[in-house]
This record gives sequence, C-alpha cells and structure tokens, in this order.
Amino acid sequence: MPASPDDLERLHTLSSATARYDELRMRDALAAMAVNTAGPTARLSRDEALEMLALSEVVIRKAGYGRQAMVRQARESGASWTQIGAALGTTKQAAWEAHHRWTEEQGRSD
Repeated sequence: MPASPDDLERLHTLSSATARYDELRMRDALAAMAVNTAGPTARLSRDEALEMLALSEVVIRKAGYGRQAMVRQARESGASWTQIGAALGTTKQAAWEAHHRWTEEQGRSD
C-alpha cells in the first residue's frame, strides 16, 4: 500500500519531497514522450503514481507552513497587512484571515 501524505510528510523535507516529486514527474513525462515516438516506455507504476499524488500534497502543506512562517517574520519586521497582502498577490484582509486561520490551527495567536 502506498504511503499516505502524513507518512511522507514525516519522512521528507520540502526539498526532498520536491526532488522526489520532480523525479517521478520527469520519468512519467519522458515515458509519455516515448509513447508518441514508438520508443520503449516505462510509465509509473500505480504505487509510484499514488506516491507522486501524495507527494504533491506534502509539497503543498510544507510550502504553506513556510509561507505562514514568512508572514510571521514579515509582521515581526514591521510589515503592514497591506504590504503582506501585496507580496502575496492578495488583499490585506485575505492575507490576515489566512494567517489568522493558520495560527489558530497551530494553537498560537499573533
């Protein structure tokens, strides 16, 4: 049975999860190109495809954690919510709400 995102999250850093995801994605892309050129193919196995899917969730989670840590750092450095929203390509309200939800989930308050 393939590993769950929770299992993989404990095993990988953001960098190692991204590297493994990229390795699987590249193999799959090269296999797809070989199909179009009548070359030998080695598509991902079912377990590898599921691993790649779980890894995508791990990358999203870990990037989200890092994003909120950077929001906290920006606030501690004196950035306004307007500035943070602009840096994230959103409104100050949306930036504040996302960070507030995250801090509540983490059991913290900023």
